[in-house]
Order: sequence, then C-alpha cells, then structure tokens
Amino acid sequence: MAYTTIDDPTQYFEALIWTGDGNTPRSLTGLEFQPDMVWSKRRDDAAGHNILDSVRGAGVDAELCPSSDGVEGSNNQNAYGYLSAFTSDGFTVTEGSSDNAYWNNNTATYVAWCWKAETSFTNDQSATGVGSIDSAGSINTTAGFSIIGFTGDAQTGTTIAHGLGVKPNMIILKNREPDVANWQVYHSSLDATDYLQLNSTGASTDSNTRWNDVEPTSSVFTTGSSGDVCGDSSGETFISYCFANVQGFSKFGSYVGNGNADGTFVYTGFRPAYIMSKSHTNTESWIIKDATRDSFNSADTNLAANSTSSESTWGTEYDIDILSNGFKMRDAAGQTNGSGYGFIYMAFAEAPFVNSNGVPNNAR
Repeated sequence: MAYTTIDDPTQYFEALIWTGDGNTPRSLTGLEFQPDMVWSKRRDDAAGHNILDSVRGAGVDAELCPSSDGVEGSNNQNAYGYLSAFTSDGFTVTEGSSDNAYWNNNTATYVAWCWKAETSFTNDQSATGVGSIDSAGSINTTAGFSIIGFTGDAQTGTTIAHGLGVKPNMIILKNREPDVANWQVYHSSLDATDYLQLNSTGASTDSNTRWNDVEPTSSVFTTGSSGDVCGDSSGETFISYCFANVQGFSKFGSYVGNGNADGTFVYTGFRPAYIMSKSHTNTESWIIKDATRDSFNSADTNLAANSTSSESTWGTEYDIDILSNGFKMRDAAGQTNGSGYGFIYMAFAEAPFVNSNGVPNNAR
C-alpha cells in the first residue's frame, strides 16, 4: 500500500502570511496553485474571519464570516476591503477605508489558509438520479475536497451530491441568504446524529434536525429539517465545504485531552501545516494553528474560528508541538487539552510522514 498519493501537499493546501502596505489593489502571491477557497483573518486586531471561494466568486458582496451567523456580504466591505480576484498563484485584494480593514491595512498582519478544488462539478438530479436536488461546484478528488453550492427546498431528508466519490469526513455548511443562520458542521468522529456550529463555542448537540441522522455516502450527504441546512422556504441558497481523509495529506479525527503539559499525542501520518480543533464535549473555541505563523515548536500562536479576537488576545497558551507524524499537546488548557475532554480536529499536511518512494519525513 502506498504511503501517500500526495508527495507535495503545497500543490493543494498552503497558508500565506503578509503585512499590509495600504495599497489598493494589491496582489498577494506565493501559492503553488490558484486557490478555490481562501479563509483569511487579520491577526493583530479584532476583525472577522472571511471565507471566499471560486464557486460563489470573488468581489465586494461574496464574503462569508465563520465567526458570525450573518448572510453573505453582510459586512461593509467597502469600508473593510475585500478579495477582488483569484489569481494563478494567489489573489488580489482591494483595501477599505477602516482602520481595522480586513485585507491590507498599512503595517497590519494577516493570514490566509488556501485550498485547491479546481475541477468544475455539476449534478443534474433529473439526469443522473443522484441526490434529490441539483448541486454544482468545484471538486478535487485527489485532495479529498469539494465546494458544493445548492438551492434549498425546505424539505427534510434532502440529499445533495458532493462529488468526492468517497464518504466525506467533515462538512461545513452555511445558509448564504436571505436568512441569518449558524454555520453547521458534520464530523465523522461524531456521526450524523450530532452537529457542531463553527461560529459557536457550544458542545456538540444530538439532533436529527441538521443531518437527519443519516451518514453521508460516497455520493451524497443528507440534510434535516432545520432552516439552517435546508431553508425556511424553498429557494434559499447554500454553500458547503466537504472534506475526506487522504492518507499523508489530510486527517479528520478525534482525541481525548489529559489536562497535562505532557499532553496527548495525535497521529496524523504527516507533519501538519494546519490544525483546527474543537472540544465536542465542552464549551470551548475552535482553535486554529498553522506551521506558517509558528515555524518552530512549541506552536503557541492561536486564532479561533468562532471569534474576531486577535492573536495577541489569546496569549501563549494552548501550546502544541508539530511533529513529523502528528501533533502533541504541551499545555493543560481546556481549549486544546482539557482533562477527559473529547476533541475533534481537521489537519492538512506540510509533508507526509513517508513519501511515495518510502523516504521518511524529517521532524522540524
């Protein structure tokens, strides 16, 4: 069995960091691919996260904010700035007038986590018989990632084609408009009986209203009765980000904290470039770490998906070591390693533990 199908993870996922210069427009480059999903955050100031993708398109009204239940484009992007175009090795930003602008304020610091989907996907339900409604987007079966848009039918038990060809291990879904709605999260470690919300610190909830208590299949995922996943009325629009485990590149798993500085070790099969974790048993934040902001151990620079807070607000708690084959907790904090707390995580590789030629990866 091959150790990995992806020897160079930077072809499919990378993080960019930059310091703003106040110019507009500004081209940010350095990626090994044209991104299809960009998740950004201003690091030095209390400012909202932003997600844009090539399926919905770039532009002043296209942002969605993971730390908010707001509708698409609900922030004042003329004041805060916006991503105006996806380019072959990055993206272009247009700066706003606000002092806490989201993209390129002079001397401000930023991070963007970027994924490649690449291949156009369309499912005409009446022609394929897959799913109960039409869906369309962009997919990358090699990297186990798809961006899928659909129009809700306000029905319980709707099935939506995701294009991955394997069962998703994680789905992040948002009602784009017209309703204010929380971000809904499915994770295979919890099963379809439970859900989490990306913009909330809440523990997982046992309910059939989000995923209808039906596990995703290799072709579709199922939504329940909540308007957050199917719409309060027919015609509301949705976007979903679907991820599947890919050996040596991505992992969506779980662990139990031990509340100790000699903390839990989590095996991923690669040296992580990015980790987002959340306690599903306790009220805690979604903590994001990456090897670009923290280029050596311990990794103690934190952002939270559900919070607008800056990095400095989080201080130097929640330390972890990023290792050649996973990550290890180095702090007793409840956010990442509470004693007996259950956690779920998503992680993407900087390098596989062993490449396709059998060559092992070095620790950093």
